[in-house]
Amino acid sequence: MINITLPDGSVRQYDKGITSAQIALSISEGLARNVLAAEVDGQVWDASRPIEQDAHVKLLTWNDADGKSTFWHSSAHLMAEALEALYPGTKFGIGPAIETGFYYDVDFGDKVLSSDEFKQIEDKMIELAKTKEEFIRKPVSKANAIEYFTEKGDEYKLDLIKDLPDGAITFYSQGNFTDLCRGPHIPNTGFIKAVKLMSVAGAYWRGDETRKQLTRIYGVTFPKASELTEYLHMIEEAKKRDHRKLGKELELFAFSEKVGMGLPLWLPKGTALRERLVTFLQKAQVKAGYEQVITPHIGHKNLYVTSGHYEKYGADSFQPIKTPQEGEEFFLKPMNCPHHCEIYKTKPRSYKDLPVRFAEFGTVYRYEQSGELHGLTRVRGFTQDDAHLFCRPDQVKDEFKKVIDLVLYVFKALGFDNYIAQVSLRDPENRAKYIGTDENWALAENAIIEAAAEKGLPTVVEYGEAAFYGPKLDFMVKDALGRKWQLGTIQVDYNLPERFELEYTGSDNMKHRPVMIHRAPFGSMERFIAVLIEHCAGNFPLWLSPEQFIILPISEKYEEYAKKLSDILKDSDICGLIDFRDEKIGRKIRDAEVKKIPYMLIVGEKEAAEGLVSVRKHGAGDLGSMSIEEFKEQITKEITV
Repeated sequence: MINITLPDGSVRQYDKGITSAQIALSISEGLARNVLAAEVDGQVWDASRPIEQDAHVKLLTWNDADGKSTFWHSSAHLMAEALEALYPGTKFGIGPAIETGFYYDVDFGDKVLSSDEFKQIEDKMIELAKTKEEFIRKPVSKANAIEYFTEKGDEYKLDLIKDLPDGAITFYSQGNFTDLCRGPHIPNTGFIKAVKLMSVAGAYWRGDETRKQLTRIYGVTFPKASELTEYLHMIEEAKKRDHRKLGKELELFAFSEKVGMGLPLWLPKGTALRERLVTFLQKAQVKAGYEQVITPHIGHKNLYVTSGHYEKYGADSFQPIKTPQEGEEFFLKPMNCPHHCEIYKTKPRSYKDLPVRFAEFGTVYRYEQSGELHGLTRVRGFTQDDAHLFCRPDQVKDEFKKVIDLVLYVFKALGFDNYIAQVSLRDPENRAKYIGTDENWALAENAIIEAAAEKGLPTVVEYGEAAFYGPKLDFMVKDALGRKWQLGTIQVDYNLPERFELEYTGSDNMKHRPVMIHRAPFGSMERFIAVLIEHCAGNFPLWLSPEQFIILPISEKYEEYAKKLSDILKDSDICGLIDFRDEKIGRKIRDAEVKKIPYMLIVGEKEAAEGLVSVRKHGAGDLGSMSIEEFKEQITKEITV
């Protein structure tokens, strides 16, 4: 007998050789019908694979990330089987699961695949899925693997095999299709009920531009047809909410080839939105004891050599700026933290002075590859709502918890109520990526884990996601469409204070090193605003809207009255404009709705004579007539955060 420990801590005894599918059946038939794979001692296995010794087992369903990934990887194999049946002689590269489905890189020879053929491939996949073909795992020797794919004439699989050690090669077969694969896979193709091929693109074999370009086919599958319908609806909604589309329509930001790729230009309305966010956070920071600082956009090379950024990122940064002085080099600032370390060093510090909290909306520059640039979410110049706290070791946990409170305050004000905190730790297998001692890393990691637990945050742990100088708490936010974004971040750092030789005088009159906390509730202004635009579909909270009202005179006779109303509202810091165009009122209302302006104030003969405004709210329609003072009182209450 072997002992199987389940996620709830319970231990069950089974015969040696039990499979995860059989374990599921022993718990309930309903669970057994839904198990796609299993995590066995931290590794994802086929549900049909025998377990020969004591193990910790987690049964994976569609609701688990690893279950979904297994489902989609198996779907890639199903698509390959369909392609081989429809287009004999097709050769196959790789077919992994990705975050939103799967793809397979294939070589059709001289054939060019068109999206018009997607329906035929989808139908074939469903036909094959209905046969409920089992995914069968078979270990093979390297010699046999080479023989099989040599006979088949698939040079891409042979290229993959040459890098694999003998004794670690497995084939998976379903129906008439066999693939080189380490797995795992779902029990059979019958779990796949709905298929949609999304797009086709070119991809160089192994990402090498000197090698052949293959056809990359993207697809997504689901265990229920209704889930595919929901997904396709979400895709359409995402297109409507795309921040690049709305940013242009709402006149928030633009890009210019002459200025440079990945360098956004903030238009007046976008600047107003951005400045409101800055003011909002600055007020909260003043209350929390932060001091505002400003640092240059460039720094001497030696600054980044000291911090370690040059060693880690120098080759991928913008190239150095050379001065007329021989050997002198500057870099566009990739990070604010080294500059803040130098501010800390401008005068002696006592233990009574700590914590010191420096905050800056500092613009930084990183050379992202052109193919990775994407609207505001991936740019080359961006502004971080950066702050660096310098504190004593005994203050670290409390300061960290206060920063968590600030991040959650920001999320609440902006309607981000669906989030999880990711504890990002070192990769235990590759410590060369990081700087600092094991002792300092242990202290930093424990501080984050304890602070998150004491604040009751929902957390997940991810190894290998730490910054090179310290572990992080990254806030992963889900938007209105359920998409996940990494926004706010908090990091504990024992290493930069060491590298910059930062000190404070302790109560024992001896010199000590402070601990540094890096934090950015927004992350970057650009990325945060992009996510915010898509989260609220451009319908910003009233306090953030660049234009909170628009006055619509029925004719030019009422323009003077409109100006008077506008002045009254602007004197109360309520921002808006007047539509002076010679257009019918219906057209003016429609245009204001498209621009997502929260309030429309319609003025004509009756309103001017009685000192009223006729109020319409975006998305809600007519609210009736009221005095300008009544409207001002109503909107002021709504603007207050």
